[in-house]
Amino acid sequence: MAERENRRDDRGNSGGRRDNRPEETPEFADRLVAINRVSKTVKGGKRFGFAALVVVGDQRGRVGFGKGKAKEVPEAIRKATEQAKRQMIRVPLKDARTLHHDMEGRHGAGKVVMRTAVAGTGIIAGGPMRAVFEMLGLQDVVAKSIGSTNPYNMIRATIDGLKAETSPRQVAARRGKKVAEILRKPEAEVVEA
Repeated sequence: MAERENRRDDRGNSGGRRDNRPEETPEFADRLVAINRVSKTVKGGKRFGFAALVVVGDQRGRVGFGKGKAKEVPEAIRKATEQAKRQMIRVPLKDARTLHHDMEGRHGAGKVVMRTAVAGTGIIAGGPMRAVFEMLGLQDVVAKSIGSTNPYNMIRATIDGLKAETSPRQVAARRGKKVAEILRKPEAEVVEA
């Protein structure tokens, strides 16, 4: 009988978890960008639900976005967060604070322009683009959205532009040169008269 009691005590000390996996530390930060009430018309009337748009990032160069739909808001946010974690991209950052070069991104009618900035500039961007940059870990960037104000298209255009970001190391590897050769300024040619 005492042996049974000991076995029960052993099971009860797992802290409410059945398996022995360690607690996961949240390595990703997430930002809810938009939430919409959506409806589906059925024979008996309308069924309402919610659609959520979430941006997730580790604030060290990885970012992703996701969308989720459900009858309740928390479930829609959970679905969107899971999708965002599945489709994250890695973006090389210059000095862990800004972009390496200026770029444009497009998706549908949405067009965004992103430019590098000097230290201390901060994030100059609107709405959904700001969420992407904050989750990515950018500290200095100037961005402008031209065209669509739809948050879905703005985020997709921003991600499209960020996918085109290349670091000097990647360019040097592609060309078979050293990073110093890529970054060296061309010598001013002296014109002899």
